[in-house]
Amino acid sequence: MRKTIIIILLCIIQLGICTTINAAGIGTWNAYMAYHDVQQIAAAGDDIFVLASDNLYQYNKNDESITTYDKVRGLSDTKIKKIAWSKTAKRLIVVYENSNIDLVETNGEVTNISDLFTKSMTEDKTVNNITIYGKYAYLATGFGVVKVNITDAEISESYILNEKIEKVIIKDNSILAKKNFWFYLKASITDNLLDKKNWKEEYNSDDSIFNEDLTDYNKYLPIVSKLSIDSPKHNLFYEMSFKNNTLYTTGGIYGTNVQKNNPGCIQVLKNDNWIIYEDNIDTITGYAYQDINCIDADPNDPEHVFAGGRTGLYEFKSGKLIKYYNKDNSILRPATTFGGSLLGNDYLLINGIKYDKEGNLWIMNSGCKDANFFVIPKNSQTVESRYNTIFNNDGLGLSTMRNMNFDSRNLLWMVNDNWRLPALFCIQTEQDKVIRYTNFQNQDGTSYTLTAVHCWSEDKEGNIWIGTNVGPFVIYSNDVGKENIVFNQIKVPRNDGTNLADYLLSGVDIRCMAIDGANRKWFGTDGNGVYVISSDNIEQIYHFTAENSDLLSNNINSIAINDKTGEVFIATNYGLCSYMNDATIAVENMDKDNVYAYPNPVRPEYNGNITIVGLTYNADVKITTATGYLVAEGRSNGGSFTWDGCDKDGNRVASGIYNVITATSTGEKGTVCKIAIIR
Repeated sequence: MRKTIIIILLCIIQLGICTTINAAGIGTWNAYMAYHDVQQIAAAGDDIFVLASDNLYQYNKNDESITTYDKVRGLSDTKIKKIAWSKTAKRLIVVYENSNIDLVETNGEVTNISDLFTKSMTEDKTVNNITIYGKYAYLATGFGVVKVNITDAEISESYILNEKIEKVIIKDNSILAKKNFWFYLKASITDNLLDKKNWKEEYNSDDSIFNEDLTDYNKYLPIVSKLSIDSPKHNLFYEMSFKNNTLYTTGGIYGTNVQKNNPGCIQVLKNDNWIIYEDNIDTITGYAYQDINCIDADPNDPEHVFAGGRTGLYEFKSGKLIKYYNKDNSILRPATTFGGSLLGNDYLLINGIKYDKEGNLWIMNSGCKDANFFVIPKNSQTVESRYNTIFNNDGLGLSTMRNMNFDSRNLLWMVNDNWRLPALFCIQTEQDKVIRYTNFQNQDGTSYTLTAVHCWSEDKEGNIWIGTNVGPFVIYSNDVGKENIVFNQIKVPRNDGTNLADYLLSGVDIRCMAIDGANRKWFGTDGNGVYVISSDNIEQIYHFTAENSDLLSNNINSIAINDKTGEVFIATNYGLCSYMNDATIAVENMDKDNVYAYPNPVRPEYNGNITIVGLTYNADVKITTATGYLVAEGRSNGGSFTWDGCDKDGNRVASGIYNVITATSTGEKGTVCKIAIIR
């Protein structure tokens, strides 16, 4: 075996494929969690567990290594509320916001206790605090106290006191359960604590007895504060875009009656490293820097970035603010109330911005009177008005104009994501022509009264998809740009012999969408996770939820795709995660510089799929042995082809060098790359 491996490695060098390509396997998940704001510290011998930004990491004092935990890497859930270390059980108890429980050992082993999380009960299960007593953890909950045996990984008892318990302590062989500042419930630790009669209410004369032990926090905070983890600063991700091989993200949200007051948060992922944009901008401008929710990068300079939100328009260079646009230094206008009152710079609503291919920046200024649509010409800092009354309703600008983008025809589209006038807009910027769609009738003559048009996207065939609160609609390419159109709903056959069909995802609240390299539609929803629909629109490829996958939450804010690698970034209300998709964007021409396989070489321990990228659309792919024997074949998925490493009979192929021979869909000769497999 050793001799075989050496021979193959020599062949790799001779054949010019000695570069090892390490990429995430198809079908794998990743989580991009923040570990910035330290909340709790628990010492565990040579290790320190740190709860930071609602996430967990472990620091070893001896080798100074850092291990991060998340739903992809070991944990059972997302958004941690409390942690505590048991010296007796030698385990860390981790309690989540939803009352799920994990037990973590210093070697990284995780044991889940889901009983409290899954138990159906009307009482409030929220865990407010944890007290460790030997091998037990006492959880203060909204209904009483839960006793967890950390050693045996089970819930021993639940004491239903019908009271919200803030904290629990064990003192002088008694258990004290704090109700509020004035009173607590007390019982002997040896009594039958299941009997509520054994709990006596007492006046809380010294609230300091319930103070949390901060010994570990105070001792190790100076060490922890100096640690460097390459991660986001916040778990706040709202609108995203992927361009220039970079993921640009914002962390705010603003719409009518939806004000999060999220801190100004621009976080950029480039070359697997996080760049946090300057965020102390309120100290520079004198105005709030909150709810930033749209972003775009200059096509001529990826370091030149504009962002907008509830508090105006911001211009950045290399992550630093270079100009703040507001009512005082530009013609941008603050929002006007329905009573006619003019608000200030803290409510200058820029919810949509987009560069065109020439480098002009288009801006939508929502909710103001006599102003709405603007442009900053290329190489200028002067805001010019393109005011149009079609963006108004009842004398005011529409309140949530967002999701601005150009299609392949250079038409600018956006939506009004608001219940007062849900609408879709199509703009010919060169002619200043705008079409507003507010009448949503499908091909069967059914009219819909929508409460929201959340998003839109163009597929690979030039069709325009719209995401609404009642499901997706599509405008076919031959109707794009027309004033009177039919909004089609895709019909999915039931295939039950009845010749009946159902509308695709009818009634599902579609919050965001993206189209992958294989023309599959990725729909992000409010409460239903992510649906992936086939290129022909009638097959559900995946339905990812927080329950059946490593998706962080079922509430999806944005989806962005790296078309080169296939990685699908999914912004949720709990943070950012990604799924390694098996489709990349197709190239126009295949050549030796862009066609490659990963992982390569395929090592003995690897059992996943091998991916070939850099292919043309629907390319013919054949995999042969060095002697020309055909072991696998198929068609590309967008610009990718995946091979399970098996022959046509389903057997794993032997060690050796394998040729990947490609041809275009029209039969023209493509290119050849090689894969080294070591068994």
